[in-house]
Amino acid sequence: MVMGLSVMFVCIVCCLFTGLFMMLSEKRGLDREKCSPYECGFEPIGSARSPFSIRFFLVAVLFVVFDVEVVLLMPFAYMFFYGKSVLGILSSSGFLLILFVGLYHEYREGSLEWVG
Repeated sequence: MVMGLSVMFVCIVCCLFTGLFMMLSEKRGLDREKCSPYECGFEPIGSARSPFSIRFFLVAVLFVVFDVEVVLLMPFAYMFFYGKSVLGILSSSGFLLILFVGLYHEYREGSLEWVG
C-alpha cells in the first residue's frame, strides 16, 4: 500500500516538473536576429551550402568504418591471449578475412588514393 502511494507520488511530481519545464522553455517573441542563421553579429559571407570534396567525405567514412572495426577486434585480442578456443580463432579469422577483402576492394576501386 505504501509502495503504491510512493510510486504514484513520484509520478505526479515528475508530471508536474515536466509541465513546469515545458512552460518555462517555451519560445516567446521572435526577432530578426534570433531567426537569422548567424547570431554572431556579422553578415554571412558566401553561402552555407558550399560544395565539399567527395574524396574527403569518402576518407572520413572509411575512417569511421575503421574505428568500428577496431572496436570489434578488441575482444579478439583478449581471446587470443586468454581464451584460445578453436571456434573463436576461426570466427576472428573469418572476420579479418572479410575486412581484408573489403580493403582490397577499396584499393582496387581507387578510393584510398587521395590524388588521382
